[in-house]
Amino acid sequence: MSHLFRPWTRHARFYSTKTLVQLENAQVYRYGVREPAFKNLSLTVNDDQRLVIVGPVSAGKTTLAETIAGRHSIQPLSAGKWPIIDTSVSPYASDHVHLVSFKENSGMFSYSKHYYQERFNFSDPDNDLTLAQYLNGDEKDIKDIEKVAKQLNIDHLLELSFVKLSNGQTRRARIAKALLKKPSMLVLDEPLSTYYIRILGLDVDHRQHLLQVLGNLATKSSVPVVLVLRPQDEFPSWATDVIELGNMTIQWKGNPAEYQERRAKQLESVKSDNSSVQTVDTSNNEPIVEMKNVKVTYSGNPILRDITWTVRKGERWALLGPNGSGKTTLLSFLTGDHPQAYANDLSLFGRRRGTGESIWEIKERVGLVSPEIHLYFNQNLTALEAAGTGFFDVVVPRSINQDQTRIIKRLFLEFGIDAMLERKLQDMSTGEQRMVLLVRSLVKMPNLIIWDEPFQGLDDTMIHNVNEWLEQHMRPDQTLIMVTHHEEEIPRAVNKRFKLGPGGVQVN
Repeated sequence: MSHLFRPWTRHARFYSTKTLVQLENAQVYRYGVREPAFKNLSLTVNDDQRLVIVGPVSAGKTTLAETIAGRHSIQPLSAGKWPIIDTSVSPYASDHVHLVSFKENSGMFSYSKHYYQERFNFSDPDNDLTLAQYLNGDEKDIKDIEKVAKQLNIDHLLELSFVKLSNGQTRRARIAKALLKKPSMLVLDEPLSTYYIRILGLDVDHRQHLLQVLGNLATKSSVPVVLVLRPQDEFPSWATDVIELGNMTIQWKGNPAEYQERRAKQLESVKSDNSSVQTVDTSNNEPIVEMKNVKVTYSGNPILRDITWTVRKGERWALLGPNGSGKTTLLSFLTGDHPQAYANDLSLFGRRRGTGESIWEIKERVGLVSPEIHLYFNQNLTALEAAGTGFFDVVVPRSINQDQTRIIKRLFLEFGIDAMLERKLQDMSTGEQRMVLLVRSLVKMPNLIIWDEPFQGLDDTMIHNVNEWLEQHMRPDQTLIMVTHHEEEIPRAVNKRFKLGPGGVQVN
């Protein structure tokens, strides 16, 4: 597979130094913030290293990735050096070191110009941008685009509207776009978690494939790769060095074997209680969701085929299936977002769709968090403002009353994140933002909770805390449906499974 990267081997001929990035006692400042994010940061990345950065939520992983990519201010200026870059092309490290993260920030596409339900419409949205056009923003050679797209398994999607890509497809598209720019270095922020890529949720096969692609890039081309991973993510066999962060400092450095031993000891401290959760008979409870032979087709291509599923009040379900099996489309029927619901035999909360109910009447009873809806939030919102939008089923801030504020503060306290209330989303890590949106999905105390990849960006401790909350605070009459690609992350309280297979077929 290394042939794909041969056109980008030019960098190795130009630089004899082994040092790619060097930070020495650097004070790292986020723009507009007076206090340094990192104090006395020292880090050297050499061309014989394949670095992985790990750490829990709020440890500073994203900020360090952004620092390596030249996104933050370094004081004194002499404390940060990027020998890897060709200053005759550009003196700015950010023009040479490409960071791939959750939010689309290339300038080619803006979620603010679109609304969430567009992804499910028959027709393409106004101001449409196909994946091919997105990748060809700088007039790249079409053959290079096709090669990169094939390598990342998105070549069959080139003519699809960008807004209609799944979360995982979008993340792979961002990696492809970064590669097409022939970077001097590639930094990937949590490519295996379920936050940016359904890599923010790739299934096992796609995660392994992506690691293999990145391994070929890191070992067989001249493009150095730095990975930022959650502690629980699959660890690449081709990595040579590991840095573990905690509380905005580098707490440990070593090799992968040493880290795996360290990781095993850490897991002992956060092991969940292995006792069983009491199972309640729900067979006589009223149905919340009733689907009968549901079908969805786009341009003659079947997305869901003859899906029959009944979900009853108080049940806890895990919706499983590989990428592209139709999980997000199926969930969109339950949230009232999919227009084809009216053409199918679907009842929600005891009422057949298409009998006069509005989308807002459905949303009043549903609490949702998903990687896709996360993309539409304004990063200038505070955590309190973002969580408050859940009362109104919107993504823009609205005034909330004292009772609503008390509910939000109570939930933040129960999840142990009350210190984040006044912080802006833009100053939070992926995992911190996801916790805010989990609270948002609960503020209405909804009848039906839908969590699509809820643990994207979360570390072991946070996942444990969320699972504990479900067991201790979720009402017996509340219903939960959650999607995850990680079987080990399914809460003990979730005791039912519904599985889709490739092509949108029902497996169980």
